Amino acid sequence: MNSPAGPAPLSHVLFELILRVCAALAGMVFAVAAFKQWHLDPGRVTVLLLLVGEIANVVLLLCTRVPSKRDWSPLALISTLVATYYFLGVNLLPGIHLIPERIATVMQVLGLGLALYAKVSLRRSFGLLPANRGIVTTGAYRFTRHPMYSGYFLNHVAFLLANFSVQNFLVYVVLYVFQGYRVLREEALLSQDTSYQAYRRQVRFRVLPGVF
Repeated sequence: MNSPAGPAPLSHVLFELILRVCAALAGMVFAVAAFKQWHLDPGRVTVLLLLVGEIANVVLLLCTRVPSKRDWSPLALISTLVATYYFLGVNLLPGIHLIPERIATVMQVLGLGLALYAKVSLRRSFGLLPANRGIVTTGAYRFTRHPMYSGYFLNHVAFLLANFSVQNFLVYVVLYVFQGYRVLREEALLSQDTSYQAYRRQVRFRVLPGVF
């Protein structure tokens, strides 16, 4: 792993801290709402697993280091904000079951497991804004270049199929339009590193093997 050199400017550190505090507060609001829905119907395990995934994101986010170089472009910032706070737009009420709850639960567990494996592989290199926090090529990153997004996608698709509504469909469409842009911007930043250029030649796909 190659770590970016030099400390981050104070203004960047303060902005990062504000983002983290806001993410933590939003996570608590979501946690209360999701727990209430699950408590009303403990059989809706997909709601509980969605909650577990978001809480894990917030906890890990609070523990990451502040990078010295990242993408501060307006669209990258908007994409990050959408990806960070999207869950506030999710409709947690029971929707249409396009697949059985049990199948969705298995899919979510697999998605959460993959995302967790990716985060463990990253250690403290996880964060919000696209940035070079060090090039990681081991663990989950041997299979796709952004396995954390792969895990998120599987988790979210499973939740959507078990709790389908027009609102949730639109929320996830918007989320993954911005997530796709975020992946491309992150790769543009990382590709300035010769180590990442070599890594891209070794691992072909970004998120979905055979697709993207």
